[in-house]
Amino acid sequence: MTESQERPEYSKLADIYDTVMQDVNYELWADFIDAIIQKHHPKAKSILELACGTGSISLFLDELECYDVTGTDKSPQMIQKARKKNKAMFCKVDFEVMDFLDIRLEETFDIVFCVFDSINYLHSEEEILKFLSETKKVLTPESLLIFDFTTPRNSMQAIEFLNNEEGYTEDNHRYFRLSSYDADKRIHKNEFRIEKLAEDQETVVEQFRETHHQKIYTLQQMLDIIDQTTYNIRAKYSGFDFEEADDMSLRITMVLQCPKDQ
Repeated sequence: MTESQERPEYSKLADIYDTVMQDVNYELWADFIDAIIQKHHPKAKSILELACGTGSISLFLDELECYDVTGTDKSPQMIQKARKKNKAMFCKVDFEVMDFLDIRLEETFDIVFCVFDSINYLHSEEEILKFLSETKKVLTPESLLIFDFTTPRNSMQAIEFLNNEEGYTEDNHRYFRLSSYDADKRIHKNEFRIEKLAEDQETVVEQFRETHHQKIYTLQQMLDIIDQTTYNIRAKYSGFDFEEADDMSLRITMVLQCPKDQ
C-alpha cells in the first residue's frame, strides 16, 4: 500500500462524489431553482451554473427542455464526470472548467446560480465581494443571481450525521469522512480518506486525503456584505420553499438583481 497522498479539494473526491451525495435530492433542488426563476424572471432562457460539481442540477434543468444551460466548475475532475453524465443522459449542457472568482465568458445569461453552499468555500468578505463583482460580468439588469449558503445552526446539526461516515463505490473505492465545526472561528471541516481497493475489495492499493474547510456565515453577515454592492435583494429564502429566511434558517438562498442603471 502506498503512503496516503494529500490531494487538492475536489480532485480525488470526484471519483466518489456521486456516491457520497447519493442521498441529495438534486431533482428537488433543480425544481426549486426553476420555481425561483418562474417567480422572479419567467422569461429567462439562458442559465449559467457556477461550481456545478458533477453537473446533477444542470442536467435536471436541461431535462425541463426550456433552458439553455452552461455548467462550470473549478475542478477539471468534476467537469470530466459531468461531461460523461451529460453524454450518458443525452443532454446538451455545455460543461466548462472555470473558477467563479475569474469568470471569462463573453456572453451574458438570464440566470446565474451557485448552490450547495459553494459560497461557504470563500473565507473572507473580500472573496465574496470578488465573487459578486465577477458575476456582474455575465449579468444584465434583468438577470438574476441566485446563490445559497449554510449557517452556523446548520453546521451544528450536520456534524451529527456527517462525522464518521463510511461508504463504498461501485468501482472499488472506500471512503471515510470526519466532520467537525469550530463555532468560535465558524469553520466547518470535512476530512475525507479515500482508498482505492483491489478486486478483492479488501486490499488497499492507493490511499488519498482531501480536507475541505468552509467558512460559515450568518444571515446578517451576508446581508452586510451584499449591502456594500449595488445588487438589489429580490428575495431571501429558507430551505427549499418560499419561506422568508431568518436567524433560525439552516440554508439560505439569496436572489439578487443588478440595478437597471448599472
